Order: sequence, then C-alpha cells, then structure tokens
Amino acid sequence: MGRPSIAIVGVGAMGGAVLSGLLKAGWKPAELTLIEAYEPRAAELRATTGCRTVASPQDGISGQQVVVLAVKPQDIGAALDQLAAAVAADQVLVALVAGVPIIVYERALGAVPVIRTMPNTPALIGEGITACAPGAHATPEHMALARAVLGAVGAVEEVPEELLDAVTAVSGSGPAYAYLLAEAMIEEGVRQGLDPGTALRLAARTIKGAGALMEVSDDSPAELRHKVTSPGGTTEAALAVMGQGGFTSLVGEAIAAATERGKELGEEAAR
Repeated sequence: MGRPSIAIVGVGAMGGAVLSGLLKAGWKPAELTLIEAYEPRAAELRATTGCRTVASPQDGISGQQVVVLAVKPQDIGAALDQLAAAVAADQVLVALVAGVPIIVYERALGAVPVIRTMPNTPALIGEGITACAPGAHATPEHMALARAVLGAVGAVEEVPEELLDAVTAVSGSGPAYAYLLAEAMIEEGVRQGLDPGTALRLAARTIKGAGALMEVSDDSPAELRHKVTSPGGTTEAALAVMGQGGFTSLVGEAIAAATERGKELGEEAAR
C-alpha cells in the first residue's frame, strides 16, 4: 500500500504532531492538505512545511484518501457541519477528538467510514500510542489506511469502541500519572540533597528506560519488579512503604474513575 493522500482538519497540538510525524515518515508536502482558517497560522504552516493550506474543508478535502479530524471536542458540531458537505463515502475519516462516539460522526456523515482514535501526548515526539476503533462502515482496508497515518507518531492498537474509555484512562490520561510520579521522585530527591536538574534527569530517564525495557522484555512487569527488588535492600524498603499506602489499589481506583468519567463524557456528546 502506497502513502495515502491526507487532509488534516485542525492543525493544533495533536494535528500538528500528526503532520510532523507524517513528514518525518516520508510523506511529501504535496500529499498533505492542511485545513486552517486562521490565516497567520496557515501562513506559518506553509512557510515551515511547504504544505498547501485552505480555509475550509470544502476547499481541501476533495480527492484526499484520508481526512484526519483533530479539533477540540467543543468544536465538533461546527466541524461536522462543514464536513457533511465535503467528505465522501470513498474517503475515510480518522477522528482524533477525545470522547466523541462514532455514532455522532455517523449521524452527521452517513456512510462515510469513520475510525475513532485515542492518541496520547508523547505523539508530539513520535513516541505515542494510539488506540483505534472502526465504525460500522469501516473495512479492514480503511483500518490499514488509518494505521499508516497513526503509525507516523507511534504505536497503534485496535480495540472495540466500548473499550476506548478504558484506553483513555490507561494511556490517554496515563502520561499525567507518570508526570505525577516524576514530580514526587524529583521533589524527594531534592529533599535528599540532589540538585533539581539532576533529580529531573534521573527521574525522566528512569521512567523512560523502564517503559522501554517493559516493551522489549519477555518478563512481565511483576517479574521485572522482582528482579530489581533484592531482599532486605533499598527497593524492598521503598515498595513496602508504597504497599502500606495502598499504591496499587489507589492507581486502580484512579483508572476506574477516569474510565467512568470517559463514559459520562461520551454519553453527553452522543446526546
């Protein structure tokens, strides 16, 4: 499968991350059309990327194989009003809009194939993971197109739509959990005598390295943890305190709360 031609509607943080990833992955500027109504931003994009920009979907979507929608959730109504007059059933819509169910798109766009996604912010540096769920009109070929696009900013997982709220709670919100852990590690490291810059680098590289090792190792996270935890050692002392504080159950409750809130937001959007 060759590179699909792509229109990106909304070139903010996440849309911009996709754009950057696509260019780094080999897409040529001529294969990408950017829909950006704010002319100063459009001029900046033309100057920095060489891509064509247009002010509205009606002017730029025709002929593109994939339409990436990356607007804010509160702007979805206006965006779908514009897309309804522009997108066709032989295109595929890849929606990077948090919390909006597929039914909302299908009610507005009819038989257009829709793929709902949940990316996360490490996509900004090509290290994201995006879960995607196909709508009623999306075929395996449409999913392959979506994977080609989303793979430019990291790994891709396919899940049923009903699991996207859990995905949001684990990986969509997950970077915030890692940052909170890093904050606590840095703060206590400084209290124990480290300078802030050193503490930050130690925490950042430790979290990054642990994640990278977890991805490639045949061992489970529990097994990897046990390998770090020598009997009577420093790690065992730290983990004992975490256990007494209910660390594992607290994380579970937090993810359950995020999942439930995601369901509530989806129900609100569907109404």
